[in-house]
Amino acid sequence: MSAPVPGAIRTEREGARLTLVIDRPGAANALSRAMLVALAEKVEAAAHDRAVRVIVLTGAGERAFSSGADLAEARATPSLTRDPVWERLSGALASAPQLTLAALNGTLAGGAFGMALACDLRLAVPEASFFYPVLRNGFLPQPSDPARLAALVGPGRAREILLCGARWSADEAHEAGLIERVVPRTRMEDEIAALAADALAAPTDLLSGIKALFARLPGPLSAMPQPEINP
Repeated sequence: MSAPVPGAIRTEREGARLTLVIDRPGAANALSRAMLVALAEKVEAAAHDRAVRVIVLTGAGERAFSSGADLAEARATPSLTRDPVWERLSGALASAPQLTLAALNGTLAGGAFGMALACDLRLAVPEASFFYPVLRNGFLPQPSDPARLAALVGPGRAREILLCGARWSADEAHEAGLIERVVPRTRMEDEIAALAADALAAPTDLLSGIKALFARLPGPLSAMPQPEINP
């Protein structure tokens, strides 16, 4: 485990698994621009590291995975909510040739949806809640988020989140298809290890090749960035 980098992103490396931790629990893991840049840089570096086969995103503490943009910074610098770094981060995750897992240790809110939606799989603790209050906060969602959200939950449920301010429990998010599994906090690490086992043992080219096939599926996902097979 390494010390936190500037921007409060902690990096943990165990063999071929890289875990990135949003480490600002006192502020519900709200994301500053510096934190977003640090996350994007780390995902981009991992995507080009053939020794990494699994990338896990999670948050510190038990309250939130992330509450989205740091609203204090966003009010002082309104351009934060429109900064290209949000799409840079979600695009890097969507195009990464590794298995990407969002381990949602608590609430997922606002702009933090983007990075979770871009992952291959999402797991959440039962206490997690899910909301993306763009109308209430006066911000547009990130450009790729509506399509990725609709691809998972359907256009109607996506509109419920983005246009009606719906707030879902973990069970509701699971039923809608937003998350794949609801996992007790004490079992989260075991669940991640079980899901990651095959990817960690697989040849790099085989893993990236299977991901490239998923990227060619028709529908909203086909418009998203596609993984490249490592040469």
